[in-house]
Amino acid sequence: MSITQSSTDELILEQHDRVLLIRLNRPDRLNAISRDMLDELSAKVVAADKDPEIRCIVLTGEGKGFCAGLDLIDTNKRREDDGEETNANHNRPPRKLFDLRDAPINVMWHCDTPIICAVNGAAAGYGMDLTLLCDMRIMSEHGKMAAITARRNVVPESGGTWLLPRLVGWAKSAELYYRGRTVLADECLELGLVNAVVPHEELLPTAMEWAREVADNAPMAVQTTKRMMRMGLEESYDTAVDHLMVHLAGMFASEDFEEGLKAFLEKRKPNFTGR
Repeated sequence: MSITQSSTDELILEQHDRVLLIRLNRPDRLNAISRDMLDELSAKVVAADKDPEIRCIVLTGEGKGFCAGLDLIDTNKRREDDGEETNANHNRPPRKLFDLRDAPINVMWHCDTPIICAVNGAAAGYGMDLTLLCDMRIMSEHGKMAAITARRNVVPESGGTWLLPRLVGWAKSAELYYRGRTVLADECLELGLVNAVVPHEELLPTAMEWAREVADNAPMAVQTTKRMMRMGLEESYDTAVDHLMVHLAGMFASEDFEEGLKAFLEKRKPNFTGR
């Protein structure tokens, strides 16, 4: 197995053959998200989604926590700096409208490459939303999700109010958000917030095993299935089926379709190339 490593101050990247492992790397702050970290995470996910050699992404955190949410110290400092700049220059041009197109919450949602979240510790606020944006979630027995935005006079601005009711229903989402509840690993599994809970030392090996299974399958089929599932949340049944048939016609003409048939007849593991 080939491994390629690269890192920045706040992200560690390891490519294990066709799986990209991304570690949030601010363990001293429980991986609270800074503005620079947001930009870097977006850029890495976009690059991975464009890379045909990467067929699955695993996202996890360094240290004891997965992600404690947005770094409020960093955010407050930027607000103070902006205030000083505004007071110093009253002729400063007006800001553009709020734009989230390049933010991780949109980049991850539109990423066709599957993302598995290995929740190694607490996921709070923005960190909880990051986990919900992933396709699958595997949680350490020490993991937990904290829906505590109402305790900070903020809202789950990163997709949580759209994602959580679709995962666990309106009433349970209301309970978690309105009460500001923290949910431990076993309850996360019971609610369907995570796919599996495993012993802490087995978390990353399990996530990587799942990712390799995803990467072994035909990438065109996996990525199209993800896109159709995403679009299907807003489409009628008839429209969704029509879109699927259009994609299927192209797949029938692909080299990977022929390879899948040959592998089945020859009773061997297929070698998909994405063509």
